[in-house]
Amino acid sequence: MRHLLVSFVLLLLVHSVNAQQRSAAPADERPIDLATALRLAHVDNPEIRLARERVREALAYRQLAAAQFLPTINSGGNFDLHRGPLQQSSGEILKVNRDSLYLGLGSGAVSAGTVNIPGVVWAGNLSETWHNALIRRQIVRQREFESDAVRNEMLLRVASAYLELLRSSARVAIALQVRDDAAELAKLTAAQAKAGLGRQADADRAATERELRNSELVQARSETTIVSARLGQLLGLDPAVRLVAMEQQVIPAAMVPEPIPLAELLAIAVTQRPELRERQAAIRAAMLQLRNAKLLPFSPQALVGFSAGTFGGGSDRIPLDRFGNFGDRTDFDVVLFWSLRNLGVGNTALIRASQSQHRQSELRALETLDRVRAEVASAQARVLARFAQIEINEKAIQSSQAAFKADLVRTRNDKGLPIEVLDSLRLVGRSRYAYLDAIVDYNRAQFELYVALGQPPADVLARPVPSMQGAPLSAPPK
Repeated sequence: MRHLLVSFVLLLLVHSVNAQQRSAAPADERPIDLATALRLAHVDNPEIRLARERVREALAYRQLAAAQFLPTINSGGNFDLHRGPLQQSSGEILKVNRDSLYLGLGSGAVSAGTVNIPGVVWAGNLSETWHNALIRRQIVRQREFESDAVRNEMLLRVASAYLELLRSSARVAIALQVRDDAAELAKLTAAQAKAGLGRQADADRAATERELRNSELVQARSETTIVSARLGQLLGLDPAVRLVAMEQQVIPAAMVPEPIPLAELLAIAVTQRPELRERQAAIRAAMLQLRNAKLLPFSPQALVGFSAGTFGGGSDRIPLDRFGNFGDRTDFDVVLFWSLRNLGVGNTALIRASQSQHRQSELRALETLDRVRAEVASAQARVLARFAQIEINEKAIQSSQAAFKADLVRTRNDKGLPIEVLDSLRLVGRSRYAYLDAIVDYNRAQFELYVALGQPPADVLARPVPSMQGAPLSAPPK
């Protein structure tokens, strides 16, 4: 099997190696490997960039929430001019013409009252300000984990698209080989029919098979262009540029060490999947919101203001100084009050809404956990199934190639029927395609399992990844 695997890998490389050996590559082709594709996805993929912008937005809102602990500075002035009657607190009506001017920190200083717009002021509910800052911190964590999840999903899509590009290139190589075998068979049967050693019907069937293989080759080449455009879309590249896979081998690649029990894989996913960590941050944010709703009736609304400036003025009742008496003025105000919103009914409704949001967050977390566990179990099942299919299809290639060679020799020696060679040729083609699909699907399942685990670091897996480079396939894990 070792020799069979190596020969088949070399067969898959015929097309790509010949393309690399051309004197000048076409201007609309660009070689690319998996590592480059993943790096380009980090830079140019709009979905990943959008997720990063959502993180930046959350950071800005967190900064805004933290800034609510700082006072606001107001600087300006006001001029007040009054003509006509005024009423004193005793009820007496006075006819007075009055003027006043204020300049400095704050504004709105009129008559004997305090400054209406303090120069340095802090106003708000103590509980809301504190909890909003804590909630915004959890929202930032949510956005970060959401960004990680989007990145993981997008990198999986990029890796899958690249594997499809590699598959399509290998299918072109297989189609070329099968087409050449069909052409040789058509030539042989036509010569036999012309010499009277075979039937013309057999020659016509062989010619039909050759044309069908030509059509298959055209379809395979067309598929490479389509797959290239899909990968270019994910990477933000010009679709007019055709991407060519640089990989020189199509072999199984185990990203997750085997065998790892399913229970251990589930435990890794629970600790590593960003979706679950995002749900945990959402639960903490809902808990903070609920605590804030319960504390609101006991948390005071506060207003602290300080103003300093120059104030002066006068009236027609001060004949010696119509507009003067300017001097320094300072005001310091502290206001505290407690509120029951809508006679307490509003507070009760707010608490109930927060409790419902908390329960919804917990249910979403359970829903996400179930989905993650199902993804891990399904991905592991696909890995094991694809691994078993690789060995099965390897054996199929070995037997089909042996049968094709034997039937071809018998036909050349006029001891067999051409129709037998046609059946063997079709079986060889199907087995080669099936073997290729098994390898690519296995690698894809490995990527899916790796992402289902949350792309854990190597030390979490705690097992070395075995290298399968140039090695024969072993028995599937039990």
